[in-house]
Amino acid sequence: MDILLLLKAALLGVVEGATEFLPISSTGHLILAGDLLNFMNHEKRNVFDIAIQLGAILAVVWEYRRRFVSTFAGIGRDPIANRLIINLAIAFLPLAILGLTFGDTIKTHLFKPVPVALAFIIGGFIILWAEKRTHTVTIETVDEIRPIDALKLGLAQAVALIPGMSRSGSTIIGGLFFGLSRKAAAEFSFFLAVPTLGIASIYSMYKDRALLSMDDMGAWAMGFIFSFISAMIAVRALIRYVSNHDFTIFAWYRLVFGVIVLVTAYTGLVDWTVH
Repeated sequence: MDILLLLKAALLGVVEGATEFLPISSTGHLILAGDLLNFMNHEKRNVFDIAIQLGAILAVVWEYRRRFVSTFAGIGRDPIANRLIINLAIAFLPLAILGLTFGDTIKTHLFKPVPVALAFIIGGFIILWAEKRTHTVTIETVDEIRPIDALKLGLAQAVALIPGMSRSGSTIIGGLFFGLSRKAAAEFSFFLAVPTLGIASIYSMYKDRALLSMDDMGAWAMGFIFSFISAMIAVRALIRYVSNHDFTIFAWYRLVFGVIVLVTAYTGLVDWTVH
């Protein structure tokens, strides 16, 4: 058993879980971290990155297990449950359609460190812009979201097809523009992650099943476990944080992180092209 490979997998699991639900882009961090660690070959690493998202998804399902159980139990007879299911389906569609249409092209041209760094910086400025605006709340809770609001949030989430933009960040910051409270935007982003990332993970593993190997199961299991643990911590921390703070700190983090990657690439301190 390759201990170094397991340690790298555990580290990437922590990166995935800690960043998946924060507005700082898990995909961008995984691309950069995987590149630095020289983790697996490019094709296998892409499948690994998608698969360990399941650990982060499970953390959300566990954290909100009562809500999920009551929602599924109430389908067809509970208006609140029906509305949430419909809203999640509507919000899921834009990313699914655009992902199937442009996904391969985006992976070919944008799943690279420098484009990711640029997306980090652009996303940081968007968050600063969102926080500078007057935030008028018209939707306090997830249960108040209407289908038209869900469509808007789905279109915002679709921006995250660009690696480095952040799926949760696009949804949450989009929610602020559309009048959601910070907590409602964050929680809807969590809920929307379940069908979005769950279906994407299963589809990716099925499509690239030829790359799956029993020899890699130890690394995959390690990444999954650490993704679950770190995602659980991140979800709880974010909900507590947004109760009294805005997202400006994440904007500055994105800006600084993106600039560091660009500077190291430009000066040659890190040769981002070797992996």
